[in-house]
Amino acid sequence: MKHRFVEYIPSQMESDVLYISIEFDVAKHLCPCGCKSVIVTSLSPARWKLIYDGETVSLRPSVGNWTLNCKSHYFITNDKVEWAGAINQQQVDAVLESDHSAIKKHVEGHQKPLSIFEKLKKWLGLK
Repeated sequence: MKHRFVEYIPSQMESDVLYISIEFDVAKHLCPCGCKSVIVTSLSPARWKLIYDGETVSLRPSVGNWTLNCKSHYFITNDKVEWAGAINQQQVDAVLESDHSAIKKHVEGHQKPLSIFEKLKKWLGLK
């Protein structure tokens, strides 16, 4: 799989290309199984991490297409697709719960802290 750093993801994507928009914190590609589904991976500490070593890219954690018919599951490591084993519904549910928890923690950690006046108003029950 090749990678391309772009500002905007093209509407017509090529197979075997990982399009990366740093500006929009997203990477997209067509499912490597050949089903042609568009796979979106949002880049953030709570979702996927993009690793660029100057020549190749990797995405962590794995990409699991649980909602697609293909149910493909793989890693992208140094511009290569590494197929991972299938997982059962109980494992999918655990991954989704973990993802939800990580996203919630990430969002809560980035909320604007209350000023001293906002804290005082909240403590006094004022609007």
